[in-house]
Amino acid sequence: MTKKIALILLCVVGISNAQNFQGKAIYKTNKKSNITLGEDQSSKMTDDMKAQIQTRLQKMNQKTFTLEFDKSTSLYKEDVTLKTPSIASRGGVSAFSLGVNGITDTYYKNIKENRFVNQTEIQGKRFLVKDKLRDFDWKLTSQTKNIGNYTCYKATFSEEVVKITQVVEAEKLIKKEEKETKTTVAWYTLQIPVSNGPDKYQGLPGLILELNDGTTTMVCTEIILDKSKTITINEPKKGKEVSLSEYINIRKQKQKEMLEQFRSKRGVDLGNGTIIKIKN
Repeated sequence: MTKKIALILLCVVGISNAQNFQGKAIYKTNKKSNITLGEDQSSKMTDDMKAQIQTRLQKMNQKTFTLEFDKSTSLYKEDVTLKTPSIASRGGVSAFSLGVNGITDTYYKNIKENRFVNQTEIQGKRFLVKDKLRDFDWKLTSQTKNIGNYTCYKATFSEEVVKITQVVEAEKLIKKEEKETKTTVAWYTLQIPVSNGPDKYQGLPGLILELNDGTTTMVCTEIILDKSKTITINEPKKGKEVSLSEYINIRKQKQKEMLEQFRSKRGVDLGNGTIIKIKN
């Protein structure tokens, strides 16, 4: 009987700790570029020009995010500095930054109510994307590794996706699509018992500290747990409300319009507000 009482008390303490858990996690992200130069375009460029483009793409795809979380909600926000439109030219390569890198996406999740709100912008117009949280079919494993001072467990899920590769050929951006199976690998810690993680990811028994979906890698570099401070997580409110499917269609149309706009100027849209132009 004494052992049963002790076990019940231990469970109650564990649940209480989970309910009181709140803090901040800093994530460094790196996204692989899906832009490649075709043989026709590549033959016109020097090695220095190619290196400039790859460096530009690499910097554009490396970002830092902060996740504020409590027992049931979270706010994932990019740490950015507002940038003004600029043009850099060197060695026959012009890179046009349209300033959208200064736009901060905010991703709010409410685990208890099974919903999310993503506040984002397209060409200066703000949207509130509201929908249900995705039900990830996580497969838990016993494999572990340490991330900082935390013991993490491996979890995976696989899905069929359409892989899009963009190739620059004859000064045009050609999109190629092919189906493939994508496996996402996450590492979560039971030492922070909140079912949350970076971006859209959640649904595991502890906080996700590292994730790789084959394209983007997210790694937690710092965790701040201060019981003396109360974190207030506010749901984004500004923007036109749309569902996730509606937003995807709007984004596709805007990307198409932007590509057509700069195609006449012999520019290549690399996404995230950057246009690369190759001079003869």
